[in-house]
Amino acid sequence: MKNNNTKTTIFTILCTLMLFIPWTILPLRSFPWALESPAAEIMISCYAAFMIISGIFTAIAYFKLKIQHTMMKLCVVINGIYALGGIIAFVLMAVQDI
Repeated sequence: MKNNNTKTTIFTILCTLMLFIPWTILPLRSFPWALESPAAEIMISCYAAFMIISGIFTAIAYFKLKIQHTMMKLCVVINGIYALGGIIAFVLMAVQDI
C-alpha cells in the first residue's frame, strides 16, 4: 500500500508542477531577444510541445494509472486546456508559413 501511495504522490506532484511551467514564458518574453523571429518561434514551439506532453502525461496518470483524486482532476482539466493551447499554437505557426 505504501508503494502505491508513494507513486500517487509523485505523479500528483509532477502534474501539479506542470501546471506552472508554461507561465514562465511571460517573464522570458520581456527580453528583446525573445521577440525576434528565430528565437520567438523556437521558444513558443518548445513551450507548446511541453504543454502537449504534460497534457498527455496527466491524462495517462489519471485515466490509465487510476490516480483519481481532487488535485488530479484539477490537473487533468488545466493541463488538457494547456495541451489544446499547444496544439493551437502549432497550427497557427504552420498556417502562418503557408
